[in-house]
Amino acid sequence: MGIVEWRVWYVYNTTIISSGIAWVGIWRVCFISDVLVSPGYKEQFCHKFSGYDSSIPQEIYAAQGLLLIAMFMGLLGLAATIFALRNIYMGIARKMLIARFFLVGGFLYIFAGMCVLVPVSWNFYSVLHNQSIAFPPSYYMPSSPAAQEAGAAIPIGIIAVILLLLSGSFSLSYRFPVITNTTTRL
Repeated sequence: MGIVEWRVWYVYNTTIISSGIAWVGIWRVCFISDVLVSPGYKEQFCHKFSGYDSSIPQEIYAAQGLLLIAMFMGLLGLAATIFALRNIYMGIARKMLIARFFLVGGFLYIFAGMCVLVPVSWNFYSVLHNQSIAFPPSYYMPSSPAAQEAGAAIPIGIIAVILLLLSGSFSLSYRFPVITNTTTRL
């Protein structure tokens, strides 16, 4: 969620962005410059997105909200699953209570996975269609890149979605072991 590399922009104008590369995340945009600091030095400059920036596209604001929701739903799903596992480990035999916590945990994991899938796929779609962002002049960013590619956050998000959906599926498919009464003769 905090990775700034959702989109990697390649820009032509390298007067301010000396590396020719800028990273657009869901919370901020960053680039490396040697113009805005002392001669001979390079520094990474980042501008946080403000809630008042009307130029920031909807997918970035949607990603901010959905990823926060996913974080809390995943945390609640983890708590429910831990509580169910704790009850099993402690030998608490209330099967309905344990099954309900596994169900709740599974549904919360799957919901969190969907909340991650939407911004990841929406940002990936924006990268594929080379969509531009009209940044304010104070950001020193061009409105459109020469080219752009998906950053490291996209594959990390896809892996997170897969793991959340797997965790949810495992939690939903939990069944109590069948115990049979067998007696052995000596």
